[in-house]
Parts: sequence; C-alpha cells; structure tokens
Amino acid sequence: MIHKETRRDQFGSQFGFILACIGSAVGMGNIWLFPFRAGQFGGAAFLIPYVIFVTFIGYTGIVEEMCLGRAMRTGPHGAFLKATQMRGNNSGAAIGWIPVIGSLGIAIGYTVVVGWIIRFTAGAFSGSMLAAENSGAYFGVIAGRLSSLPWHSTAIIGCFIIMAAGISSGIEKVNKVMMPAFFGLFIILAIRVATLPKAADGYTFLFKADWSKLADVKTWVYALGQAFFSLSLAGSGTVVYGSYLKDNEDAPTSAKFTAIFDTLAALLAALVIIPAVFVYNLEPTAGPPLMFITMPMIFKEMPAGTLFSIIFFVAVLFAGITSLINLYETPVEMLQQKFKLSRKVSLLIVLGLGFLIGLIVEDGNILGTWMDVISIYIIPLGALLAGIMFFWVCNKDFVLREVSKGRLKPIGSAYVVQGKYLYCGVTVIIYILGIFYGGIG
Repeated sequence: MIHKETRRDQFGSQFGFILACIGSAVGMGNIWLFPFRAGQFGGAAFLIPYVIFVTFIGYTGIVEEMCLGRAMRTGPHGAFLKATQMRGNNSGAAIGWIPVIGSLGIAIGYTVVVGWIIRFTAGAFSGSMLAAENSGAYFGVIAGRLSSLPWHSTAIIGCFIIMAAGISSGIEKVNKVMMPAFFGLFIILAIRVATLPKAADGYTFLFKADWSKLADVKTWVYALGQAFFSLSLAGSGTVVYGSYLKDNEDAPTSAKFTAIFDTLAALLAALVIIPAVFVYNLEPTAGPPLMFITMPMIFKEMPAGTLFSIIFFVAVLFAGITSLINLYETPVEMLQQKFKLSRKVSLLIVLGLGFLIGLIVEDGNILGTWMDVISIYIIPLGALLAGIMFFWVCNKDFVLREVSKGRLKPIGSAYVVQGKYLYCGVTVIIYILGIFYGGIG
C-alpha cells in the first residue's frame, strides 16, 4: 500500500489547482529575466527553443511532480521515502531533505525580494518612489543591510495569514483572486505602453527574428534554463501542491494550462517592459535593476505615471506572493507530516526560521550570492531526484496508472521512456550547464 488515507486538505477544484500552480510558476523570472533574454538571443527566434522546451518540460516534468505528490499524498520528503520503500529501503528519507532545503532556501531569499516589492508598492501609492530624485539611490537604500526590515516582516506576516487558512480556504482562494488580477493588470499596462511614441522600436527589438542566433549554443542553453526555472521545477512546490490534488482530476491537463499561462505571463511582461524601455531611451537590462530602477525611471516620465506605477507594482506583488507561499508550503507540509505538528505551529517554525536567516541575507550584495548558490546547486538537483524517484524508482505500471488518473484516455507507455531518458537526461544537462555558466535561469 502506497499511503494511508488521512484527513488532508485538498484543492476544491481543478481550476483552483491550476491557478495555484500558475501562481507558483509566474514570478520574477517571467518579469525581470524573460524580456531581456528574448531581446538578447534573437527576439522571435528565441521563442522557438523556448516554446519547445516549455512544451517538453511541461509534459514530463510538471506532470511527474504533480503525480508523484498525488500518488504519495505528501510532499517531497515523504514522497521520496515512500518511493524508495517500494524498492525495500528507506533511503528516500535522507534524499528527500534536498528539495525541502532548496525550497526553504529560495523562499528565504524571495521573502527579501517580496519585501522590496511591498516597499515599492507602498512608495507607488504614496508618491515617494516617483518623487525620489535618483531611482538607483532610492533602491540602493532599500536594498541595503537591514534597510527593509518592516517590509520583510510584512511579507512574512502576509504568508502566515494566507497559509494558516489552509489549502482550499487560503492558498486556493488567494490564487483565484491574484492570478486573474495579475494578468488583467499587465494587459492594461501593455495597452498603455502600446500607445506611447516609439513603442514600435521595442517591439522590433523583442520580436524581430535574428535567425542567426539559433546557431549560437547559448540561445538554446538560456532558453532551456529559462523554461526550466520559469516552470518552477524543483522537486518541491509542484510535488506538494500535487499532494493536495484529487484523484479524479487530470494532471496532464493541469500541467498544460500551467505551462501555457506561465508563457503568456512572460510574453505580457515583455510587451510592457521592453517597449517602455525603448520609448524612454533606457538600456534593456535584467534582474532587480530592471524592476526597481529602470521601471521607476520610466514611470517618472510616463503620463499618469503614478497610476501606472501602482498597477505595475500591485501586479508584481501578486506574482511574488503566490510564488512565495508555494515555496514555504514544502517545509511547512514536511513538519506537519513528519512530526505531526499542527499547521499553525509548523508555519511559526518555518516562517520564523525564514525570517531569522533572512536577516542575514537582507542585503542586496549577500542576497545575490545566496540565491545563486541555491538555484544553481540545489534546485535542479531536487528536480532531478524527483524525476529519478518517479520514473526510475517507481515501476512503469505505477507511473502509467498515476498519470492516467482522471483522464478519459490512459497515457501511453512512451511517456515513461520520455521521462526516464529525455527528461532526467535534460535535467542532468541543466545542472551541469548551470554550474558551468554560473546560472542559466
């Protein structure tokens, strides 16, 4: 028997589950990295390898993580243990710590970033952000050592309030509001930017196909990295969300919509940011400087800039919060399952630990190194281990049965071959390339 049925919170509907998975996937990588990568590596040409990799990874990796969690009715720590027990050993108990540590590590750094976003959102409403004479200096103060402590604390408190309500009443309900709002707000911004003079130059930079870039190996490397990390594959968050998915829901369909809307979010962000950068003759860049320095400079010059800065940072905040609660859910669920603690006690321990360690990394210089180490060395390893557990440790009949749950037409055996050799192989390649290039997503 794979698992004992216990009273366990679940997503109320497949729609709610899909929105939660979209919320976990849509994050800062869509907003501050995809637009730059697309422009850097051939515009529309970059979309070809990107869509190929999103389609492949979505069909194998997302489905695998959803179904691993659902089959075992627990997050990665418990799921890895139950998988290895099928082979007569308990090694999964030790291995399962890796994705939990990766999820918590990224959550700690991400909390600092969400704190910055909350501060900028407040600054957009108050007008202090646009009133600042120098946007770089304004961000520099906020990103300094312990300079954003009240906002960092607000992010932690917000996560506690949402997550304490549970899966269906907390995480699902919040995603049902925040994700549609995110897309709606970015559509408004994209329409506004399209009306600005010289926006066409930005569209040219973004979408004019430079086919020669397809001959550059880096185009494929960074498209692969962008697709992999954007889809939030880590052997953690999607596994734990999958553990709350009902057996009669179709996991491959959920994965398909997650991949589609994650890609749409990246394209929407590109349609807002890149044309706006060109309109105001600024340099396209990536990472926090794009969002916290370049965009405020644009809003200063844009007619009705205060209104559109509010729309932008509220939308970004929604993306940040929905990703953050997914990251924290993995260690919280582990404490509940392994140590039989209540949800609120587990939250207090995990969020308290996240806050205390966050005080060490609450510095723009330290934070970058922290996030690089976790994302390069731990996150892809967690994804690889989840793939090995599902496709290699669990047997073929188990995989086909679990992936076929809730489907009118059972999944074909080719899926197992694709997952075993192509997906796990690609994840090994991502791990090696990430180390070689110092990060690819």
